[in-house]
Amino acid sequence: MRDRITGAKALMRALQAEGVKTIFGYPGGSIMPVYDSLFDYTRGEKKCFDHILVRHEQGATHAAEGYARVSGEVGVALVTSGPGVTNTLTGIADAMLDSTPIVVIAGQVATSSLGTDAFQEVDLVGVAQPISKWSYQIRHAADVAWAVSRAFYIARTGRPGPVVLDFPRNAQVEEFDWEPCKVSFVRSYVPYPKLDEEAVRQAADIINNSRRPLALVGQGVELGNAQEELKAFLEKGDIPAGRTMLGLSALSSEHPLNVGMLGMHGNYAVNLKEQQCDVLIAIGMRFSDRVTGNLKTYAKQAKIIHLDIDRSEIDKNVKTDVAVVADCKESLPAITALLYKNRHDAWRESFRELDEQERQRVIEPAIHPKEGPLRMGEVVNAVAEQAQRGTVLVTDVGQNQLFATRYFKFPEKRSICTSGGLGTMGYGLPAAIGATFGTRRTVCCFMGDGGFQMNLQELGTIMEQQAPVKMILLNNNYLGNVRQWQDMFWMRRKSFTKMMNPCYEQIARGYGIAYEAVTDRNHLALAVERMLRTPGPYLLECAILEEDNVLPMTPPGMNVDEMMLEI
Repeated sequence: MRDRITGAKALMRALQAEGVKTIFGYPGGSIMPVYDSLFDYTRGEKKCFDHILVRHEQGATHAAEGYARVSGEVGVALVTSGPGVTNTLTGIADAMLDSTPIVVIAGQVATSSLGTDAFQEVDLVGVAQPISKWSYQIRHAADVAWAVSRAFYIARTGRPGPVVLDFPRNAQVEEFDWEPCKVSFVRSYVPYPKLDEEAVRQAADIINNSRRPLALVGQGVELGNAQEELKAFLEKGDIPAGRTMLGLSALSSEHPLNVGMLGMHGNYAVNLKEQQCDVLIAIGMRFSDRVTGNLKTYAKQAKIIHLDIDRSEIDKNVKTDVAVVADCKESLPAITALLYKNRHDAWRESFRELDEQERQRVIEPAIHPKEGPLRMGEVVNAVAEQAQRGTVLVTDVGQNQLFATRYFKFPEKRSICTSGGLGTMGYGLPAAIGATFGTRRTVCCFMGDGGFQMNLQELGTIMEQQAPVKMILLNNNYLGNVRQWQDMFWMRRKSFTKMMNPCYEQIARGYGIAYEAVTDRNHLALAVERMLRTPGPYLLECAILEEDNVLPMTPPGMNVDEMMLEI
C-alpha cells in the first residue's frame, strides 16, 4: 500500500529521522500547514518533539544556537514568511560567524505567487545566501526528505553553520508517495579535507625545535569534540595555551597549561607572550582582529602553524608557515604522535610575573573591591564561586560579556554560549533558554540592562516553559561598553549611552519569575546562594558602579602587547 502524505507531514518525518527533539518556533499564515502537522507530533503516543513557543523569531534562532552550543546537536527554528523569517536573519548571521549548526525552516507564499509582491513574500533564498552555509527553496513535496537530510548534513559537518530552508505553502499541502532519504555526500562539498602527512611532519618538526611555543585554542576544538586530543598534544609538548572567547571551555580553566584568555580584553601575560613566542600554533581559530590587534606587527618573530578544517581561513589574516587543513580531532593526534616529550619550564615560568601584575593591578580590585558600589567583576566572581561544577555560562554582549568571560570558571567542555563574531546584543536571554533544553546543567546568564531589554519579551517563554535560567542583570544604567569607549577615545562625550531603565522587579513579578535586587556587597553572597538554590528561573538584579571599566584592554588598532592595565 502506498504511503501518501502531505509535504508538511513529510517534514515531521524528516526531522524525526534526523533525531530532532526540540524545535523553537513561532507560527503564522504561510507555515500553518506545518504547524497543523506538528500538533500530532507534540502530544500523545505519537509525540516525538518538544515545541518551544518563543515570543519573537529572533529569539527562536538564538535559542536554537544556545541549544546547539551546549548539546552538540543541530538547533532547529520554525517560522513563517515575511517578517517572521526576516526577524531570524540576525540569528542566522550570528550562527554563520560563530560556526553554530542550526536549521531555520520558514514558510513561504505558494510558488504560483512568487514574484508578485504577495502578502509577506520575501526572497528568502537570495537574502539568506550570503549569511548561511546553504539556502534552498523546497518547491515540491517530494523533495522534502532530500532537502531536510541535505540541510542537516551540511549544517553539522565540516565547519558547522546555519542552513535555511524556504518552504512554499503549496509544497506543504501537496500530497506524494513518501520515501525516506539520507544524504551523506554532496558534490563539490568536502567537509573533512584529507590530512596532509607532510604538513603534519613539518608542524611537528617546528614544534620539536621550539623553545617558546604557544598554542591558541579556538572553538574549533569544541566543534570537533577534540578536547582530549588537545590535552594530549599540549601535555606531550609542554605547550602553554591561551583560549579565544568562544574556545574558553575547550581547555579546562583548571589545566596547568592554560594561560588565560586571548584578545582585546583577555589576560595580560598571554597577549604579551604572543609577541615573544618562537612558534605560534593556532588550533581551530580564525585570527580575529579582536585577538591579533595590529596585523602589521602581530607575532612577526614567530613561525605560524595553523590547524583548521576550513581552508578559506588559512592565510586570510595571518600568513602561516605550515597549514594543516583537517579536522583537529584527526590532525592533533597525528602531530602529537611525532612530538618529543618536551619541557619548557623557563618559558612557562616567564608567564607568572605578568600574571601577578594583572592580579594585583586589575583582578583583585575588580573582584574584591573594598568600598564603593558593586563591581561587575565581583558579581561574576561571586556567582562563579558558588555555581555547581560544569555550570554553563551564557552572556549577552558588552561589558557583561567581557567581565563574565574573564572571571567565570570553565572546568568542563561546552560550557560557554556567547555571541563572538557578530557581537549580537539581545543574544543572551533566548540563548540561555535554548541552553536549558540542551543540557541538564545549571545555566547562568549575565546581561547588561541594554542587551536584556533587546529581547526582554522572551521572559514570556521562560514563564511558560519554566526554563530554569539564572539571570544576573548587571545594571549600570549605561550602554557600558560604548560608554567606556566614549570615555577613552571620544573625549568623554557620552552621546546617548545613558539609559533610563524600567522597574525590573515589576517586570519579573508580572512574568511570575523570582526576583531579588542587590545594592550592598555584604548581601551579595547570600543573594547568589538564594538564586542558585531556588528551583526554576530567577532574576538577580545587581546595581553596578556606573562607570566600571573592563581592563586590561588593547586599544583598537594597537599592537597586541600594548595592553593597558589602567586608564
